[in-house]
Amino acid sequence: MRIAFAGNPNSGKTTMYNVLAGQREKTGNWGGVTVASKIAEFKREFSMGRNITAVDLPGAYSMSPFTPEESITSGFIRDEHPDAIINIVDATSLNRSLFLTTQLLELGIPVVVALNKNDIIAKDGTRIDEKLLSERLNCPVIKTSAINNKDKGMKEVALAAAELAAKKEGQTAPYRQEHINMHDKEAVDEQDRKRFAFVNRITAEVQVKEVPDDSVTVSDKIDRVVTNPIAGIIIFAAVMWLVFQLSQAWVGPVAADWLTGWIGKFQETVDNWTSGGPAIVNTLLAEGIVGGVGAVVGFLPLIMVLFFFIALLEDCGYMARVSALMDPIFKRVGLSGKSVITMVVGVGCAVPAVMSTRTIRDIQERRSIAMLTSWIPCGAKLPVIALFAGVFFGGAGWVSMVSYVTGIVLIFLGALIIKAVTGSKFRKSFFIMELPQWKRPSIKGAVVSMFERAKAYIIKAATIILVCNCVVTIMANYDWSFNLVGEADQNSSILASIAGPFALLLIPLGMGTWQLAAAAITGFIAKENVVGTIAVVYGITRFIDTDELAMTGGSTEIAAAMGLTSVTALAYLFFNLFTPPCFAAIGAMNAEMQHKGWLWSGIGLQLCTGYTVAFLVAQFGSLIVYGSLLPGFVSGLVAIGAMVLIAVMISRHIRSEFDKKYSFNVQAG
Repeated sequence: MRIAFAGNPNSGKTTMYNVLAGQREKTGNWGGVTVASKIAEFKREFSMGRNITAVDLPGAYSMSPFTPEESITSGFIRDEHPDAIINIVDATSLNRSLFLTTQLLELGIPVVVALNKNDIIAKDGTRIDEKLLSERLNCPVIKTSAINNKDKGMKEVALAAAELAAKKEGQTAPYRQEHINMHDKEAVDEQDRKRFAFVNRITAEVQVKEVPDDSVTVSDKIDRVVTNPIAGIIIFAAVMWLVFQLSQAWVGPVAADWLTGWIGKFQETVDNWTSGGPAIVNTLLAEGIVGGVGAVVGFLPLIMVLFFFIALLEDCGYMARVSALMDPIFKRVGLSGKSVITMVVGVGCAVPAVMSTRTIRDIQERRSIAMLTSWIPCGAKLPVIALFAGVFFGGAGWVSMVSYVTGIVLIFLGALIIKAVTGSKFRKSFFIMELPQWKRPSIKGAVVSMFERAKAYIIKAATIILVCNCVVTIMANYDWSFNLVGEADQNSSILASIAGPFALLLIPLGMGTWQLAAAAITGFIAKENVVGTIAVVYGITRFIDTDELAMTGGSTEIAAAMGLTSVTALAYLFFNLFTPPCFAAIGAMNAEMQHKGWLWSGIGLQLCTGYTVAFLVAQFGSLIVYGSLLPGFVSGLVAIGAMVLIAVMISRHIRSEFDKKYSFNVQAG
């Protein structure tokens, strides 16, 4: 037995699915969060002994698809024909939600309406007569509050859907659409108007509001401020600064002190256990595995605190306002408001951020933001930011803030470059998004989200990062004849010989050592490897802790070992943040772009941008701070010029192919 969950975006659909099926799918305040159907079995307490499969469909406003999400929902219901549908109706927007309900009831599939968010409308004195609504719709209507797992309405909804599915009988539709030519826009618009009129009549009958619709509520007043083009930007900057300070400078380091203390003790224990055995075993276990992986895991509390506060901002409804605020700004560079969604998702991980671009209909815009969105520092890059902020800038939270702001600026500039190079104008697009009700964020939900991200981070540290650190440790301690090299002779190691040629390219950036080149190379596998590799190649795993990171400048052993100034350290940080992302994100880019030319152009643009930004920071930063340019200034300009020339040649080929294959006079994607 299959039961589909269908409803408008932000209706509480995925939250109800999580309750009934015991899942923890991501919920959000915008379309595109669920970009594909999710499937799970009903929990035993809700299945009543039956074998019930729950299918969470993307949010949709209509069965006549306009967005990719609606296409998935419409296609599944029409083609797969589930045994029943639980239609989640937002009680705070009844007339808009019932538009989809009347369409679902025409399909001959049993429908149960879950009238959700009743706890919210009750605060405004709004009442909905669910019995009368049930009579008008000819289907069961049950009041629910999906955010409250103990609400008895959940069991009633599950039972009603299961019973209707068992009977295999659809209800009599209260409204049936006339047979029209769906390609006739005027006929379709007229049909929609008739449906809305019918829905509005039902709403007027069953809903009683004590607050007039045209009244200005407190929520409206807050929205006017936070979405104001000037005040909204200032507030957003202040909120994000506070979040970064809490996670990177105030709360996060306190928890990190405790964790790194235990990691240090464990490393000493392992070192004592293996000290009498072969040197490579001691080095591999104590330094490579425990030390290298521990150096990455030591920053976990900072990441968890950041994700906790981001989850609170999403849950209360603020991040949806940020999307609305940024939409007109993004349109100036040829991107739509949905690009903001990919950036917000990218704070957690670049892979789902790139995947979320599939909700953008215009093919060029989708490919453009797919190659640009990785410039928003993700969770994997936070340990790198935290390490350099702690060693060279006293753990200042502004380093994180500057990193994210720089990423946003680069996305704007990158969009302008793509627009200029392709020589095409973006199709005019509309970004329609409901601003959800402001609500008190769920602390429990934020904690769950935080630990889910922490779990994924730890799994990554215990697999990809562990393997990479083991390989780096072996390569740093052996030469090509597999002779063990000492710390003083690591320049003859396998790793030094591989990373050495790449280090020459980093000389104009003020970081021309094979150790830093090796760390940057392993960062392409997973960005956390930058920290782990630095810990291994410099043999400073015991010093990567929050006590050391609280110290500043060259007074730390880490800073002295790297041989970087504060200027070149910032340049190296930016190089790792804005060059191509990890292999997984590049794989996601390939899947979403579906064009090798665009993929390689994107990788080239990212590499050229990261190198150029690092070059400018290192050279002109040194000129301003120390009064002189760094060695390799001219060769750096030559390298940048060569990369730009190659990028232009590739882009011209893409532009030619693009002009032949696509026209923006028709809807693409």
